[in-house]
Amino acid sequence: MKVGKHWYALFVFPLMAVFITVVIIPFITGIGYAFVEWNGLAKVPKEFIGFQNFREVFQDQSFWNSLGRTVIFTAVTVCLVNIIALAFALMVTTKVGTRNVARTMFFLPYMIGGLILGYIWKFILGEGMSVIGEMLGRPDIFFNWLTNKQMAFVAIIVVAVWQMSGYIMIIYIAGLGSISEDVLESAAIEGTGPWMMLTRIKLPLIMHSITICLFLTLSYSFKVYDVNLSLTGGGPNHATQLISMTIFNEIFTKRKFGYGQSMAILFFILIAFITLAQVHFTSDKEVEE
Repeated sequence: MKVGKHWYALFVFPLMAVFITVVIIPFITGIGYAFVEWNGLAKVPKEFIGFQNFREVFQDQSFWNSLGRTVIFTAVTVCLVNIIALAFALMVTTKVGTRNVARTMFFLPYMIGGLILGYIWKFILGEGMSVIGEMLGRPDIFFNWLTNKQMAFVAIIVVAVWQMSGYIMIIYIAGLGSISEDVLESAAIEGTGPWMMLTRIKLPLIMHSITICLFLTLSYSFKVYDVNLSLTGGGPNHATQLISMTIFNEIFTKRKFGYGQSMAILFFILIAFITLAQVHFTSDKEVEE
């Protein structure tokens, strides 16, 4: 019996129904909440207040402080993750006998949930560092990072980079594996050195992988919350509170649903603009073999 070409809809419909119910409808509803004053408890929101929430957000110094920290965190994390992941990918695509073991070890941190990962590193960078400092008699070097504003911020970057590098490495491995051996052999015969081979041959040919990796690391870094919560909780004294935690606190702790939603919408617009600009810029650099 010949199967009709529209049978695929039976498989797509359940997923689309879930996506619309879980993502699209809440997103549209959230936009509506941004224009009212609501504490999340009343059966109906209070009166329509227009753009008042957005005006207050632009005047909220805590929003700009957390957004600034998030931008710095994102810039550093994206650079480090992609550099380290590419280095890992180049390492494990060589003819080294332990490359399969190395791939597993590098990828393993990504398999650990963000909350659990944060608690593990909270012990290491907190009590663990303090104990090491006492044992070695160097508390000036080995101390509780999480009680220091600067080092606590560095700690979040370290954990995020450690978690994401292995996952991004897999994408770079796929990109490197797609390069034709004939191209590499021809370049080697021409006397191309390792650095020129990387910068003039491999990087241009894996630009499609770079586009994907930059998009994933940008979106992850801007939206990170679980590691921020479990590792530092935004402390000390809000020094590590990123924008996702600020929005969460406004909505679920302070019960300012409308105000928090206006923050979320502005944040969404920012992420969409940056990621689309990145994809457009890097896509133009892609080349074919």
